[in-house]
Amino acid sequence: MMAVEVVVVDTSVFVAALKSAGGASRQILRLCLAGQLQPVFGQKLFLEFEDLMGRTALFGRCPISKSEREMLFDGLLADCKWVDIHFLWRPNLPDEADNHVLELAIASGATTVITHNLRDFMGELKFPEVRICTPATFLNVKR
Repeated sequence: MMAVEVVVVDTSVFVAALKSAGGASRQILRLCLAGQLQPVFGQKLFLEFEDLMGRTALFGRCPISKSEREMLFDGLLADCKWVDIHFLWRPNLPDEADNHVLELAIASGATTVITHNLRDFMGELKFPEVRICTPATFLNVKR
């Protein structure tokens, strides 16, 4: 049996997946929900997703209803691995609010952070064991 790859799915991927019926972001969510990828969550990422779900203006052109979005999020959480972060690396990312995402990847042993905001993850502290890539790049490398 092959090991399932552990990944951190950034909120930008979740939003893109909900706004488009096709595309790489939607495929990433499908892989997570099918158990082919192991998404990880920590407290800060969970709270960021919770905040995101409350922003109704963000989902104005979303083809699914609020309750359907919440069910999808609940499904993602049901398939996730919860990770407590006990050590803060503070990689000094350009957006301080993204430091927790990279810290979660390190604490969980994730191989990849999947995001649409690549430049937000170019910090002073480098972690070569963690790839930062877009959903499309992730899927193309996997093929």
